[in-house]
Amino acid sequence: MLKEIVRWEVLFKTLLKRDLRKALIWILGLGLFTGGFVPAFEEIGSGQGLIGMYQTMLNPAMIAMVGPTPIQSATEYTLGAMYAQEMLLFCGLFAMIIQALHIISHSRKDEELGFTELIQSYQVGRLSNSFALFIEAIVINGLLALVIASTMIVFQVESIDAYGSFLFALTVMMAGLIGAVIALVMAQINETSTGAIGMSMGIIGLMYLVRGATDVSNLSLSMLNPMGWIYLTYPFTTNNYLPIIYSFVFILATLVLSFSLESNRDMNAGYLPAYEGRANAKKSLLSVPGLFYRLNKGMLLAWLITYFILGASYGSIYGDMQTFLESNELIAAMFTYSGVSIEASFTSVIIMVMLGTVAILPIAIINKLFVQEERMHLSQLYASKLTYQSVFLTNLTIAILASVLGVLLSAIGLGYTAIYMMEGKSSMLIMDFIKAGFNFLPAILFFLGLSAMSIGYYPKARNAIYIYLAYSFALNYFGGLLDLPEFISKTAIFSWIPRMPIKEFDLTVFVSIFVLSLLMMVAGYFGYIKRDRIEGS
Repeated sequence: MLKEIVRWEVLFKTLLKRDLRKALIWILGLGLFTGGFVPAFEEIGSGQGLIGMYQTMLNPAMIAMVGPTPIQSATEYTLGAMYAQEMLLFCGLFAMIIQALHIISHSRKDEELGFTELIQSYQVGRLSNSFALFIEAIVINGLLALVIASTMIVFQVESIDAYGSFLFALTVMMAGLIGAVIALVMAQINETSTGAIGMSMGIIGLMYLVRGATDVSNLSLSMLNPMGWIYLTYPFTTNNYLPIIYSFVFILATLVLSFSLESNRDMNAGYLPAYEGRANAKKSLLSVPGLFYRLNKGMLLAWLITYFILGASYGSIYGDMQTFLESNELIAAMFTYSGVSIEASFTSVIIMVMLGTVAILPIAIINKLFVQEERMHLSQLYASKLTYQSVFLTNLTIAILASVLGVLLSAIGLGYTAIYMMEGKSSMLIMDFIKAGFNFLPAILFFLGLSAMSIGYYPKARNAIYIYLAYSFALNYFGGLLDLPEFISKTAIFSWIPRMPIKEFDLTVFVSIFVLSLLMMVAGYFGYIKRDRIEGS
């Protein structure tokens, strides 16, 4: 075994240098996000907030989404118990997904690109790269845990003590390592990085869905699920370390399995051979739209399904909406408006929240066009009769259609679930939800226009669009609480659009933002067809 991992420390140092910037962003971003919401939860839990939240979290739909709590009565529901129940599963899930993607990019993806073969031409062991990757995962997730625990302790909240904070952070760390070993195994089984990512995300998604079902029907079965070990530690309440032990055993056994699989396979091969495909391409692939739809198909389907599920998840809250909104003054200020029904007030905010996520997909589609250019994937296409114009317009059209479908599926998921959960007491029709959703379509197209201009003139700034999206979302979500001046609020595109159904539709604003978005897309088009390509440079 030692011969198999010889000089792993050299590769480990190289990996750290290679990933330093990304790792710091990952550690600080996820760490501060995970531990930094304590003050916000203090506000939510003030007054009768904890009692109201406890009653809301008893909803089976909420348990299936975030997990259960061991607390048996509302009077025992502390701020720490609420924080662990609402934050731990999702933060662990984020760590798991990010780590899995990172592992595959440095294992199967590097093997596809020929980097691994080059490395192994030197005096390194066959498993040195994978072992170094796992040690790097331990370091990154260990530092992440340190940031999380330190951040939570700094706030000095009585029910969020150092002991529970350490367990909370350790749980997130173990979740990241579970994602790492799952990805290592999938990287051996699949011949391609795309297949490894798909199977890894599929396994993680399946574990999440299964634990949602067992949490509601039979909680003891959730202890058999690695995803269940993330939140069944119950920090700040029972402080159960048994899932940590289970996680350690699972990680060790899965790591040994991945090493065994890697030792017995050929370079660039997998245990599941790649699907060879058809002898002749489908007619759809012989067209530009068909080709780029195929390239974006996986991302499109994943995000569109997510939008529908997200809408349905929010819709499930409507049954306990009255209790949820009346539990705390802060929550009431965020979600209610005088002179309108609670249902309409709640919908106006939730629609904005959901459609903020819908804007991610069209941005990603346009950005992917430049990524393909960077990786020289379009060289052969441009050597044919294919034009820059057709490539740009095809991707732009796909992004626009994705925006429309994202809005529609989000609104339908929210509307039908909300109406069902209110058991005939709803004052809104499904069309009211759809209208409220499409009211924000120009704002989504605005972000698409910014992305088009970015890859047309300055592609290096393309990811800055996500920062502005996050800024716009935060300003609209919390702006009412902060009582910001109007000129600051207007720096966010969402602020210009009246929130239906509590306000009337504004045709002037709708058309103005729509036209502005189209003008930016046109400008991006001319920039893209005129600028120099990276291809062949």
